[in-house]
Amino acid sequence: MNAALRKLQVSGTQQAFALNQALALCRTSPSVRHPVWCAASVNDRQYKSRPTHGIGKWRHLVTKEAPKKKKDKQQMKQIVAATDAAYGTLSVKVSGYDMTVVEHYSQYVHNLCNRLAIKVSESYALPTKTTEVMLMQEPGTKAYVDAVLKTHERVVQLSSLDATLCPVFMDVLLQNQPEGVQLSVKEHTEADFHARFKARPELDGLMAQVNQ
Repeated sequence: MNAALRKLQVSGTQQAFALNQALALCRTSPSVRHPVWCAASVNDRQYKSRPTHGIGKWRHLVTKEAPKKKKDKQQMKQIVAATDAAYGTLSVKVSGYDMTVVEHYSQYVHNLCNRLAIKVSESYALPTKTTEVMLMQEPGTKAYVDAVLKTHERVVQLSSLDATLCPVFMDVLLQNQPEGVQLSVKEHTEADFHARFKARPELDGLMAQVNQ
């Protein structure tokens, strides 16, 4: 027992002596910097006299977008011929002076076609037509503009409308037609396709001069 106690005392005194020496070294020795920090500071000093080499730029990290393709000229779709059981390509035209009412009614026509499983090939707007209402004064002959009316038109183009479903479809449209809105249904022609685009006589004249 005595020998074991002596061994423990000796080991304890050795540990205490080692700790005292370590503390003394820490007090006397200068502070040691972390090796990673030292390496970073050395590298910073090396790059102080050099250019940045694009540091801070981020545009190379963003993926480049593909260039936008130019829109091709609108091509006329093939006109479906009528058969004994179905109509061909039909144009349901909605027109009026109130653009909101005309737009909502054309949406109603489109939704009704979707419910009745009628194929809608296209739905588009025609150029707005402007009409000036002239008023002539009673004592004189000079007329002046009293009002300007704008006619808005929307077209829903149908394809292969069943002949047995057409009366039901037209009856529903006429029953829900709002006031001040005109409704017309006719066969689609090539002239209707060209009516979609505004006429540009100046550009057409320049193109004709270039082609000569």
